[in-house]
Amino acid sequence: MPSSSSRAGNRPRSRAAAGLPAVTAEKVVDAAVALTAERGLDNWTLRQLAAAVDAYPAVIYHHVGDRDAVVSAVLDRVVGLLTLPDDDLPWQDWFAELLTELRTVLRSHPGTARRLVLFGPSVDAAARTVDRGIGVLLDAGFGEESVLAYNLLVATACQFVAMEDDRDGTLALRLDNTEEYAGYRDRTDLPGMAAHGRAMHALINDPDLAARWYTRLYDYAVQRCLDGLTHRLAELGAEPPA
Repeated sequence: MPSSSSRAGNRPRSRAAAGLPAVTAEKVVDAAVALTAERGLDNWTLRQLAAAVDAYPAVIYHHVGDRDAVVSAVLDRVVGLLTLPDDDLPWQDWFAELLTELRTVLRSHPGTARRLVLFGPSVDAAARTVDRGIGVLLDAGFGEESVLAYNLLVATACQFVAMEDDRDGTLALRLDNTEEYAGYRDRTDLPGMAAHGRAMHALINDPDLAARWYTRLYDYAVQRCLDGLTHRLAELGAEPPA
């Protein structure tokens, strides 16, 4: 029987000797971002991440840290994918464009929206977007309320994306009561339920409308937040009411 020392002697001494590329922090985060896009942020393990880079979990710890550290790096990378709108846009259009792209980026990386609304990215990763976004609001005339207005818009956007992610991730558990609601569409004694029933009936009978439902809901939430802030800006005396 060969000794343990002889077995060790037959084992490659390095990744290079085994024909494997070197593991770096960047490659670990690249793999984590890819797993997040494929499975969702909460649906992969460090062991699976290690397998994706042909390494042991200890290598992940060495280069990046524990899973929380990897998740933080993923959030930073996702935030870095955002392209900021042109500076010459009116502030409402600037945020409408930013938040439209934010939904696209976050929906492409399920689970990141919930983490971002709860904890946010690192200061380094957030600085570019926060500085420009709050700067746009300062220039518009929101003054000391600029920070509150910025957080209202971004948090609202992230919350609606997180809701979409959660619903996608619990399809097997979700009770689909759309048809039950649709049954109320002719109830004259319950006008609110009847209106909701007609909307649900339309979704049932129009797959394209149903597919766009959450996009419409997201856009509606963003636009109504912008409307409210436009009204608030008029109250602050920075511009006349529309």
